[in-house]
Amino acid sequence: MPQLRSEYVSSLYGLVADIGGTHVRFAIVDPKTGVPDIASLKIYTTKDHSDITAAARVYLSQHGLASPCAVVFAVAGPVTDGEIKLTNAGWHIRESDLRNNLKTHNAHLVNDFEALAMAVPALAKKDSLKPLGGPVFDATKDGIIAIVGPGTGLGVGGAVRKDSQFIALVTEGGHAAFAPSDGVEIQVLEFLAKRFGRVSNERILSGPGMSNLYSALCVIEGRIATDTTPEAITKAAREKLDSFEAKVFARFCAILGAVAGDVALTMGARNGVLIGGGILPDAVEVFVKSEFRARFEAKARFTDYMKAIPTLLIADPHAGLIGAGAILARNAHQGDQ
Repeated sequence: MPQLRSEYVSSLYGLVADIGGTHVRFAIVDPKTGVPDIASLKIYTTKDHSDITAAARVYLSQHGLASPCAVVFAVAGPVTDGEIKLTNAGWHIRESDLRNNLKTHNAHLVNDFEALAMAVPALAKKDSLKPLGGPVFDATKDGIIAIVGPGTGLGVGGAVRKDSQFIALVTEGGHAAFAPSDGVEIQVLEFLAKRFGRVSNERILSGPGMSNLYSALCVIEGRIATDTTPEAITKAAREKLDSFEAKVFARFCAILGAVAGDVALTMGARNGVLIGGGILPDAVEVFVKSEFRARFEAKARFTDYMKAIPTLLIADPHAGLIGAGAILARNAHQGDQ
């Protein structure tokens, strides 16, 4: 295991986590800077632990650490009154429980896309945003950016920058209704409507959504569907460019472009749209060459408006921890006022 910097063992430190339905990432941060110590990064499978406190205690024990001075956990879902039920993991997380069980006075839960939004300045400085088309992105410019991220679900959020301050925008935009753009997508909608009734964008633009899209396109093309996984579809798209799976992935990217464009219009995100989530980094080159940007811009009378908006892929796998660290440092600074 990488050795921690010695000062963390003997002095105050902050604990951050990025919690999804499948995995949880932990890292320690300097509460003054909020920068995660990558040597401290550890990833656990959520199903291996009864709750987040148990996972955190294992992490702290493995690193020989006492109680943190502050905690910020980013969670994939809506946080209401300091708590969230993480359905996929079977965890019910409360700020009050974190304070009691981890022996800290400061514990905060935030939506994972709030953390991503707060990571933007650091990601821009680290050159961790891969351009996907449009003008050069300027993270120092006042205005609105949007963030769209297909992963276990479809996250949608953003940030407003004003006078060097970032304010996160937390939404449940992934559950907005899917709007087909051509005949094939109308058939996809009809197929999924029979299965789910209302069809949200998340029913297509997520890991489970990619499987739904695969099933729909199999029926449309008269193919026999197999028990393939989103990971297998992405791998085939990357390695077998003429495969049916590559066609599914291409359609996934095109729909993502259309949805990201709709988000930009809805939010007025003229400063940029960032694409996050855990799916696309596994097939970056294919994604970059897809119809994502073309469909992003294809907004009829607003095509010129869309062409002026930069789109970028968040390439740093630790972006959620970086954002949680930024929130922890901000909270510590405000507490000193």
